[in-house]
Amino acid sequence: MRALFLDRDGVINVDRGYVGTRDRFEWIEGAREAVAHATGLGWRVFIVTNQSGVARGFYTEDDVRDLLAWIAAECAACGGTIDDSRYCPYHPDAPLEAYRRAHDWRKPAPGMLLDLMRSWNLSPDRCAMIGDQPTDLAAAANAGMQGYLFPGGNLLEFVRPILERLPA
Repeated sequence: MRALFLDRDGVINVDRGYVGTRDRFEWIEGAREAVAHATGLGWRVFIVTNQSGVARGFYTEDDVRDLLAWIAAECAACGGTIDDSRYCPYHPDAPLEAYRRAHDWRKPAPGMLLDLMRSWNLSPDRCAMIGDQPTDLAAAANAGMQGYLFPGGNLLEFVRPILERLPA
């Protein structure tokens, strides 16, 4: 089984800094189409996202879960499937004490990716991670999978050759 891991802010949506609600969410061009294309080719699609806005008190974990569910529903309406997602609300310098700690799910650590690979019985050589930050690529490398740095633009155009590179 092949799997595509997508960072959220800067890959799925425009990174406006601490996007925790739909009113601040703006799709990256081609994002829904990229998910639909991957789904159509038989790929599993996952979201893995650091969400230190929770640790900073800008929004709650419920807000993150609600937004991830809405993203999945919007992708489904376009023929794509978000199979699962993980988020890390922790930050070592968080203002909120409950979230102030280092955590193995916070990228560049691979915890979110490894958890999804275990949960879905995935092999890292059949996975690819798309991110917009060096920490995303480091998380992918730390999980043993290939990472690709998305420079912006149309996500479908960027991801299409990556999806075609890994055989079924």
